[in-house]
Amino acid sequence: MQRASAMRAVLVVLCSVWLAGARPSEDPGGKMAPAEIKGSESLMAKKEHGTCARPVNGKLRWSSSQAWADKICCFNRHGAEPAGSFVRDTTFLEETKGASEEVTFYDSVTGKPLFVAPRGRTWEEFIEESKDHGWPSFRDEEVIK
Repeated sequence: MQRASAMRAVLVVLCSVWLAGARPSEDPGGKMAPAEIKGSESLMAKKEHGTCARPVNGKLRWSSSQAWADKICCFNRHGAEPAGSFVRDTTFLEETKGASEEVTFYDSVTGKPLFVAPRGRTWEEFIEESKDHGWPSFRDEEVIK
């Protein structure tokens, strides 16, 4: 099963830049994100606040650092947060432990819903896969279109 690219969905707070996907030279096999969810390079063009229209929302969930999220989401062209930081640097696991319902993940700049998880798997499977990848890992059916 293919997974939606969450490489740019960082710090659990999820940045709008995840839609940019990878440039063809960074993803020669075209495996990072399906074409229908990739955006154009204009998404990463200079805007009012780095590559964002405005700063990251000041009310982030799971004790996520607004300064760190803003740096990654709005002033970053390459890479993501250190692998595992969603476990080490947030209260995500503590606050969602034993979750019995789907959790909606929002864009940290616009506030729009991006993902709903888990769908088609258990919460434990979502967490295990996310830990294996180093950050939240979403599947195609969890992407809000």
